[in-house]
Amino acid sequence: GLTQLVISEEIAAAGVTPVDMVIGTWVVPSLIHWGTDAHREKFVPISLNGEISWCQLFSEPGAGSDLASIRTRAEKVDGGWKVNGQKVWTSMHVPPDYGILLARTDPDVPKHKGLSYFIVDMKSPGITIRPLRELTGETMFNEVFLDDLFIPDDMIVGGPGDGWKVAITTLANERVGMSQLSSMGDGLEMLIELARGKDDLETLTKLGALVCESQTGRLLSLRETIRSISGAQPGPGSSVAKLFSGGHAQRVWETVVELQGHRALVRPAPQAEERDAMWYFLNTRCLTIAGGTTDVQLNIIGERILGLPRDPEPTKK
Repeated sequence: GLTQLVISEEIAAAGVTPVDMVIGTWVVPSLIHWGTDAHREKFVPISLNGEISWCQLFSEPGAGSDLASIRTRAEKVDGGWKVNGQKVWTSMHVPPDYGILLARTDPDVPKHKGLSYFIVDMKSPGITIRPLRELTGETMFNEVFLDDLFIPDDMIVGGPGDGWKVAITTLANERVGMSQLSSMGDGLEMLIELARGKDDLETLTKLGALVCESQTGRLLSLRETIRSISGAQPGPGSSVAKLFSGGHAQRVWETVVELQGHRALVRPAPQAEERDAMWYFLNTRCLTIAGGTTDVQLNIIGERILGLPRDPEPTKK
């Protein structure tokens, strides 16, 4: 809440770069809210100081946007749970130390109520990771196969059947985090520099619209920050921020590449650490899918903010 904002401001004022927890940024709030004292004592400090990394084992083939349809099963055994299934689109910048796993523990209740949320030691036997190559040529995302993976009883977060509630907290924080892309970042600064000296109305109008979008994104993020300060969990407003920011980031890098023209096609050497405009153009293609597709965000906004009726369930033929 407020204490976190004050700390962030003091860190920035001191010129210190905090640890980028990546997935841990979404995990830590979930553990603070839903975890046991033991979970908080064990995982929160070492996540904040960068000693451990996290991955998120949620999506599956056939259960991405409709996450509650996951089929990975966790069966109760002596001392814990035995897990079998497959996950996909699991992001891993480096081999992670721990993962958060959503699995079905009760197949006999409605799909949202039969899920549980686990902490997984990624060095456990029974985990196979296969990389997926993406548009940028990198392999940040992966398939993960779980074969008789054992998870101890004390690594369940919340309790059996509480998985959907815990996952919603994680996903809402993910969408808040991804919405930070809407602020005045490198892409917009590069765009302003490219447009310097240009006086054609079309370019300036497009640039002005993107700057206005950026400020709108800041205000949406500020609104979610105020919710956090007031003690509330991220709500459906995080879907508005996520919906807005993904398209904004894409439009910024599309315009950068457009203004660079043929120069955008000249890529730096593969070993170069600096990522160019074309890398960001390709990388931002995923932002209207990752963290909840555009269609899913529109449904959440329509149902939970505007009060529109739910889509009818598909009829069986």
